Amino acid sequence: MVLEETTVQNMAPAVDNNMIYPNIGRTIKTALLKADNESRVIVGLSAATKILAKLPEGSLFCLMAQPKAGDSATHMHEVLLEAFCYENDIYVIKVDCATKLSRILGKTVIESCCLIQKPWADKENENLNKSENILVDFCEAYWDSPSQPVVKLPAV
Repeated sequence: MVLEETTVQNMAPAVDNNMIYPNIGRTIKTALLKADNESRVIVGLSAATKILAKLPEGSLFCLMAQPKAGDSATHMHEVLLEAFCYENDIYVIKVDCATKLSRILGKTVIESCCLIQKPWADKENENLNKSENILVDFCEAYWDSPSQPVVKLPAV
């Protein structure tokens, strides 16, 4: 299922059908830009894997683009990364397009995933910004869903 820019369609059975996440794609873009401005974004499958191997508790979100058809090696890496994220309580957000994800971050190379690191270094000061709080609520709504929604990012 793909989440449109203004409403959530085909909600998972575990989620209240009246719950709507307006502009969730724009919320992701806002969170990405703010985190990137604060040097909290790790871009690329290889870089994300290295960071997660060293310090998985430092990551808050893992954004993953829909895999390209026929790229089974990358798909296997992404499936393993997704499983690792769930195992370590890192929110996984699936997005519709690697090109849009890369352009939002101003990258010239197209990357299929990125991590948003937590904005705090210690447990005493765990504060998220408004867009990150919305994304946490969105992720919690789908945490136990058998199929995760795919969020349509805004055009860049």
